Amino acid sequence: MKSLAAFAIASLCCVAAAAADYVEVPGGRFESVLPQGSSPTVSSPVNLTAFAMRAKPVTVAEFAAFVRAHPEWQRDRIPALFAEKRYLLSWAGDADPGPKLAPQSPVTDVSWFAAKAYCESEGARLPTWLEWEYVAAADDSRRDARGDAAWRRQILSWYERPSDAQLRAVGGKPNAFGISDVHGLVWEWVDDFNALFIAGDSRTQGDPDLLKFCGAGAINIIDRDSYAVVMRIALLSSLNAADTTSSLGFRCVRPHEESPQ
Repeated sequence: MKSLAAFAIASLCCVAAAAADYVEVPGGRFESVLPQGSSPTVSSPVNLTAFAMRAKPVTVAEFAAFVRAHPEWQRDRIPALFAEKRYLLSWAGDADPGPKLAPQSPVTDVSWFAAKAYCESEGARLPTWLEWEYVAAADDSRRDARGDAAWRRQILSWYERPSDAQLRAVGGKPNAFGISDVHGLVWEWVDDFNALFIAGDSRTQGDPDLLKFCGAGAINIIDRDSYAVVMRIALLSSLNAADTTSSLGFRCVRPHEESPQ
């Protein structure tokens, strides 16, 4: 009976993974706020290849199914090397989010290691910074709305909300790529978070949540008007892979699927 139960849980996890909505993102030429060429003050546009990204961040319910199917990622079993003590801190139990967390809200308090493992369970990976920034540049009708001051102000209004506000369910209005909740819900892990530029080495044992309203650590930013992006760079640059915060979630990407010939 025990093996049958384990099989059922694993099967449910696979069904949930298969049902995850990935949106095809076409490649394109893109200029990051971070320098990509040899000069620290001039950015060279890069050509991004097409990829598929989760339309929404990973939810509490999805991550709960993952840790039940992969108990080595439960908070009572995960090694300290892969997650610090705040990992899934708000959950009622080691594999139970409890009634206080809405199942369709984005999962937070997850380390980079755990986020990476979840994405791999879906045959995916974490997005690179450039992939995330490329998608995040879009509003609901334009693939690059960064030149619109009104749109930038709208994004910054997120930072005026209390940091302890309860997270809503995922599934906000999609942007021009068909991807939701890139702004205004949670921060998101990227695969190469530790390669972002920052002044000095600010990875400390302090509380990463304190950086939510501080972007002063980010340097070598080409477009300093993109303050919301600068703040994300500052936060991500401050983290270690085992760190968790109550405002940091993630989503996954897959390789672009070529159309059949």
